[in-house]
Amino acid sequence: MNNGAQHGAARRTIALVLAGGRGSRLQALTEHCAKPAVPFGGKFRIIDFVLSNCVNSGIHRVGVLTQYKSHSLLRHLQHGWSFLRNEVNEFIDLLPAQQQKADESWYLGTADAVYQNLDIVRGHDPEYIVVLAGDHVYKMNYATMVEDHIAQGAPCTVACIEVPLEDACAFGVMTIDADRKVTRFQEKPVQPEAMPGRPQMALASMGVYVFNAKYLFAILEADAKVTSSSHDFGKNLIPAMVNRGEVVAHPFNLSCVKTSAEAQSYWRDVGTVDAYWASNMDLTAVTPALDLYDSEWPIWTYQPTVPPAKFIFNDDGRRGMAVDSVVAGGCIVSGAHILNSVLFTNVQVHSYSMVEHSVVLPDAYIGRHCRLRKVVVDEGCRIPAHTTIGYDAQEDARRFYRSPEGVVLVTSAMLQALESAKEPAGQPT
Repeated sequence: MNNGAQHGAARRTIALVLAGGRGSRLQALTEHCAKPAVPFGGKFRIIDFVLSNCVNSGIHRVGVLTQYKSHSLLRHLQHGWSFLRNEVNEFIDLLPAQQQKADESWYLGTADAVYQNLDIVRGHDPEYIVVLAGDHVYKMNYATMVEDHIAQGAPCTVACIEVPLEDACAFGVMTIDADRKVTRFQEKPVQPEAMPGRPQMALASMGVYVFNAKYLFAILEADAKVTSSSHDFGKNLIPAMVNRGEVVAHPFNLSCVKTSAEAQSYWRDVGTVDAYWASNMDLTAVTPALDLYDSEWPIWTYQPTVPPAKFIFNDDGRRGMAVDSVVAGGCIVSGAHILNSVLFTNVQVHSYSMVEHSVVLPDAYIGRHCRLRKVVVDEGCRIPAHTTIGYDAQEDARRFYRSPEGVVLVTSAMLQALESAKEPAGQPT
């Protein structure tokens, strides 16, 4: 196993991963699991990226704070992330909401989630605490950020990335001075502030924070007493710290893990169906900006024992093939054509079908003579023969969920509703 950089500061650090969010903008993809547990990239789950960043950075003490429909997430962590050694003070601790406060509330916000686990965190006596969102896709060396935090000397450091101004209303937007001190912070502003000299771009928080541990303990205890607070880092704590001059920024390009200096710094919030589809599609590029083939920075995960992918039949009009696609183990492409798509584990696509620009999640079955274009097929779906999806916007929206950018999400419940209505799921071709 590659342990990455073993910096002294990393060994004095604990990472806390906020993984309790529902992610409702992902629609039915999070109907049965939390957003960090949603499959991504053919064989991974979203949370694997932040956890791999921790392990590869040399931060081997990690707490995962869960809440919403956490069963599949907890099962994934137990199966795939049990290789750290408690004997040498390495662990990934599962910290579900336990109603630890007197009023027996669940986690009220991101800061409250950490506050409710302060006794556990204090018991490990960390010097620094990294607070991370568990639902973003990127590769980052957190040890580098911790070292920059120490060098900058402020009690709080916030990682930031440039985003298009029209997208900035979905993030915390920051303004910084020449010394990287954060002078203004607005959580999801209606009219985001552009960067000086760059009117089309804004500086956004990545949801990655480094704190001096004792400082974090003190501000969480103070915030817990404020009844008007939402007990959220982005809404309450960070803006208050900025007003006191206690926050500095850490540009993502200082710690982004890339295979070449020319490569793009890749970070994605995959919080909508459109963003989720686009990020998976990024992986089908000839040279993806997110390099999953970097042996120096592996993405760890749990993977079931399955046979290799299989492509069968070589007849004209019935040729099993995949072009510019990612195909996971256990897949069988039987006389079908896969183009610019991502097939997850144990997907079956049968003869005379065409799947293009689509994301097909684990254990899905696509029958004969199907045509799918720009579709996300949820886990375990069985697409009946002769189904056409992605060619008629009105028909797609009537039967399934169609996103603002035309991505069609198909789930088992939607298919069952069509069957119950005794209506064919698609048009014969």
